[in-house]
Amino acid sequence: TTKMLSRTFISNQRKRFIRAFCTTLKEYDIAVIGGGPGGYVSAIKAAQLGFKTVCIEKRGSLGGTCLNVGCIPSKALLNSSHKYEDAKLHFKHYGVLVDNVKYDLNQMMKQKDEAVKGLTSGIEYLFKKNKVDYMKGWGRFENKNTIAVDMNTGGTEKIKVKDTIIATGSEPSPLPGGALAIDEKRI
Repeated sequence: TTKMLSRTFISNQRKRFIRAFCTTLKEYDIAVIGGGPGGYVSAIKAAQLGFKTVCIEKRGSLGGTCLNVGCIPSKALLNSSHKYEDAKLHFKHYGVLVDNVKYDLNQMMKQKDEAVKGLTSGIEYLFKKNKVDYMKGWGRFENKNTIAVDMNTGGTEKIKVKDTIIATGSEPSPLPGGALAIDEKRI
């Protein structure tokens, strides 16, 4: 058992050494932090210009606020509600008679989700087509040329970068020292 413990200890020491000193970080010319309209377009263009590019997005879904939770989902639901209103109130003016018009909220939500998924997967396709790597997680600088990404699936991955584009989008940041509080009413 002493021999076995000794082998296990040496084996674990060797693994730690290999992880600490022999693991090379993936290297990129450009990292884009943020996968909204500014970020994903920048990443694709950088790749098209020949730069090895990675895009880091915390949401785990490309397209930013508008595509995922704002404009696009709202307009998809608005479109469904207009169709319901047309069927209920306006079809009769065209000679189309529909009795007992109802809506199915679950189906409306499913259609909205399909619209969003179609658009976000389209951006992922463009990433693959243009050879942009995509990391789903929260990126933070360790130094000027190293970004640690806390992956949405768990764990942290580090990458080396020459340059970084910060395109984190529409989420407001408070001013330092609480100089101006964001109260969601006036500010």
